[in-house]
Amino acid sequence: MATRRQLVAGSRNRNEFVVINADDSAPSNSALDANGQICRICGDKIEILEEENELFVACNECAFPVCRTCYEYERREGSQACPRCKTRYKRHKGSARVEGDEDEDGDDDIYKELNYYSFDTRDTANLPNPKLHGYPYAGQNSVSGLGISSSNAQQISSNIPLLTFGEEVDGISPDNHALIIPPYGGLGVQAYQAPSRPINPNKDIALYGYGTVAWKDRIDEWKRKQLDKMQQIELGGEGGGIDGNDPDNSDLPISDESRQPLSRKISISSSLINPFRIVILLRLVILGFFFQYRLLHPVPDAYGLWLTSVICEIWFAISWILDQFPKWYPIERETYLDRLSLRYEKEGKPSELANIDIFVSTVDPMKEPPLITANTVLSILAVDYPVDKVSCYVSDDGAAMLTFEALSETSEFAKKWVPFCKKFNIEPRAPEWYFAQKIDYLKDKVHPDFVKERRAMKREYEEFKVHINALVATAQKVPEEGWTMQDGTPWPGNNVRDHPGMIQVFLGHNGMLDEAGNELPRLVYVSREKRPGHDHHKKAGAMNALVRVSAVISNAPYILNVDCDHYINNSKALREAMCFLMDPISGKKVCYVQFPQRFDGIDRHDRYSNRNVVFFDINMKGLDGIQGPIYVGTGCVFRRQALYGFDAPAKEKPPGKTCNCWPKWCCCCCGSKRKDRKEKRKQNKNTKRSKHRETSVQVHALESIEKIKGQENDSSPLVPREKLEKKFGQSPVFVASTLLENGGRVQGACFTSCLSEAIHVIGCGYENKTEWGKEVGWIYGSVTEDILTGFKMHCHGWRSVYCMPKRPAFKGSAPINLSDRLHQVLRWALGSVEIFLSKHCPVWYGYGGGLKWLERFSYINSVVYPWTSIPLIAYCTLPAICLLTGKFIVPEINNYASIVFMALFISIAATSIIEMKWGGVSIDDWWRNEQFWVIGGVSAHLFALFQGLLKVLAGVETNFTVTSKGGDDGEYSELYLFKWTSLLIPPLTLLILNIIGVVAGISNAINNGYESWGPLFGKLFFAFWVIVHLYPFLKGMMAKQDKVPTIAVVWSILLASICSLLWVRVNPFTARYDGPVLEVCGLDCD
Repeated sequence: MATRRQLVAGSRNRNEFVVINADDSAPSNSALDANGQICRICGDKIEILEEENELFVACNECAFPVCRTCYEYERREGSQACPRCKTRYKRHKGSARVEGDEDEDGDDDIYKELNYYSFDTRDTANLPNPKLHGYPYAGQNSVSGLGISSSNAQQISSNIPLLTFGEEVDGISPDNHALIIPPYGGLGVQAYQAPSRPINPNKDIALYGYGTVAWKDRIDEWKRKQLDKMQQIELGGEGGGIDGNDPDNSDLPISDESRQPLSRKISISSSLINPFRIVILLRLVILGFFFQYRLLHPVPDAYGLWLTSVICEIWFAISWILDQFPKWYPIERETYLDRLSLRYEKEGKPSELANIDIFVSTVDPMKEPPLITANTVLSILAVDYPVDKVSCYVSDDGAAMLTFEALSETSEFAKKWVPFCKKFNIEPRAPEWYFAQKIDYLKDKVHPDFVKERRAMKREYEEFKVHINALVATAQKVPEEGWTMQDGTPWPGNNVRDHPGMIQVFLGHNGMLDEAGNELPRLVYVSREKRPGHDHHKKAGAMNALVRVSAVISNAPYILNVDCDHYINNSKALREAMCFLMDPISGKKVCYVQFPQRFDGIDRHDRYSNRNVVFFDINMKGLDGIQGPIYVGTGCVFRRQALYGFDAPAKEKPPGKTCNCWPKWCCCCCGSKRKDRKEKRKQNKNTKRSKHRETSVQVHALESIEKIKGQENDSSPLVPREKLEKKFGQSPVFVASTLLENGGRVQGACFTSCLSEAIHVIGCGYENKTEWGKEVGWIYGSVTEDILTGFKMHCHGWRSVYCMPKRPAFKGSAPINLSDRLHQVLRWALGSVEIFLSKHCPVWYGYGGGLKWLERFSYINSVVYPWTSIPLIAYCTLPAICLLTGKFIVPEINNYASIVFMALFISIAATSIIEMKWGGVSIDDWWRNEQFWVIGGVSAHLFALFQGLLKVLAGVETNFTVTSKGGDDGEYSELYLFKWTSLLIPPLTLLILNIIGVVAGISNAINNGYESWGPLFGKLFFAFWVIVHLYPFLKGMMAKQDKVPTIAVVWSILLASICSLLWVRVNPFTARYDGPVLEVCGLDCD
């Protein structure tokens, strides 16, 4: 679909809709569905059951075509699972039981299974004539022993397949082959059951034809031949199918490699994880002894300080438990991209990989430079994925004409950049970062034209940058009458807060081609409608608008969302995600695949812990072993059905076993009440879940949804439709698309109607009286919509996956300036406070759903951590107070207390060291994370807590601050740049207080003599702990490039002076006399 560079804008509420030169053709997707009757493993025809007069179906889940012979072999010798969906084969009637069938229901068919018929070769006419189902019998192999006349013996023996598929096996006697009875008699003679051959337990089972080397070699040889057959067809050889005349290769056996799982879990080495768990348990025990000592040994002369410290320490212990136990089952994952290609990409056939819609969100082009957004879009258009499967949607929530024009220039440059990337297979595919690499770009490049074309492409990109920068320079000054388009039409988004919805399709499958003559992925510009008086819900509302627009236009079953500054660094990132989402075994329960965030442009020492390595390489690995990582806002591939609020597919539990060893009266007395309570609890649980599952069941025909208004049949069931419209909104096309689990365009929708519906679903009033933002899409109620959205999905029973490819999938830019970094942390913490004070707080929300307890611990920790700022500030202030007053929070330490404190410090160090070992985190990254945890905790987290309380309790709204994505041309030019912010006051005050306390403590010790040095060391250690953690903050202030803001210095000095005056009032330098009080008696002793 393409609009040939014309903009489509309008508003359904105002009955406005403008389409300029829109193409009225819409591509129609057609798919051929062939129901094969050939076994996909051995190539034989699938037999027809005589009783049912139907084809034999081995797997009831996916109906994968497998003959009875291969079905029995897989159950007896193989994996006992379907090659396609990996569902365990159930025992069919007449099949011998194998291990694992005990829990399955069904007729035992004991006579056929154990062959208890009396067999007499002299009286074959009296034998029953069972209708065979093709199950194997290990019986006598001489034909004369079957009770068949000798005239037919040769004919019968030639049609009874052996387990070696009718070929001679060297080293195995013909009398030791295992026979497989044909599925039905097609030779004109009656087929009878073969008697079971008795097996001598003292005899090697290999002599009966099982387990021999010759047997294994024959099976391996057969597999090799099948693989060679398929490779010949893929290379264009003749004789495509099993019959030699199947050009489409539809009936070829599936190779063993393509039947393997697409990914696997890699557990952490037991030599690391077992000591890690032991240390955690020991640390819990040590904490018990520590708090026993602290609570039983108060400090009488400093009771307030002691009580404050104990409360803070208890809170820190609870926070540690919430943070530590979700790391109990850390895992890593490995993907197999070659297996994905073998399964879904066959030579000569259209790719069967799923479609993906990619969302890019941007707001302010002045804080998010268009050149960065353009690089992100270019990396998406050049991704290593079928072009007809990719659609890129750019959300411009600021309705900026600068973004629109920059995207137009990007679409033109993409015609040159995309073929260059795919021709030479370069990485990364964002031109800014590709040309900035300081590596040997000729490494592994053998194409003779590479150097020449690379230089030409670099010149093209420099010209492209000149055009983008010219647009940015022009946009600095807005004309009084507003922006106008090239044809003189006023730009619809001149008023940012009052404009219609806008949609522009720049590139499409039927549109313009690149310079190599190939199609390009679809590129769509979207700006949702905004009107005064409507709550647009910031980024979450923009993402939900993209969900609806993409459902109307392309409706891919999977969605990738990235920030405008996060480009695709690994061109195979989408394939990495598909290895989990399209896996036939475990993919159906995966709601999203989260990739770690990696960043460019950060200083070598990562002073302010921008990389956040501890969280992404330790915490997220731990969550992946439970129910999956939390959603972090970018670099995440979603399942669209999970975003629609549907529950995860329910797992069928095997029927419970019954026990007949107890008398009935015992069961009635002891178990009836318990059973009734269990059934009531289960019934209530099912009733509660049914509310969520009502809309997930397709209880009505799709045609009833697609009817045009005014043409509905009065007799049609309108209740399900009304429920769906109440949930998803008043758009028939969009509601119909939600029922397509595998995606795809709604049939019968023309281009004009799609445009009309697309404008309709991005209207500002579309979400009114629906469940958007409540149960559907990105969830509203917090500026950190990512945590809340992922939490709701996990409560619906879904699980997520953490994918860490060797080459980082995405890379972005991070604010290296301290003030911007603190504002970023402030926004995250504010969102956590909003969630904590809402109904979606994980402390009390989501019970009875699918959320696991350790996963709940992690979500609780993610919303309560801002509250740690209060005890953290109090604890960081205690050293200065202790040094100024001469008191301490701990009484005189004895041997028992020394052992407990040393054990606690050792356990803390051991836990951190083992974590760094299995997480692959360096000690520098770990230490920077600890330092910024204190800096952010005493500044941004405290302000977020106050702002969140004001917003929830008093209704005071806070402005959403977009993090700046661009910097100066100089490398790390903003590292030492301080911008005024009140967030700088608390850490600076704590730093000055503790420095003054250290000076006062040392001065007091010098004044009072050597006896006061002993108690001083504990206080100095306490103060130095605070100063060392605030050292990056201090180092930033001592930089040469800029000075600290005057207002920050004034407030910090003022607060420090107040504390100093209090210290002077206490007068700690006065000599203290602890002896008896002397009074003047009034007598003259002289």
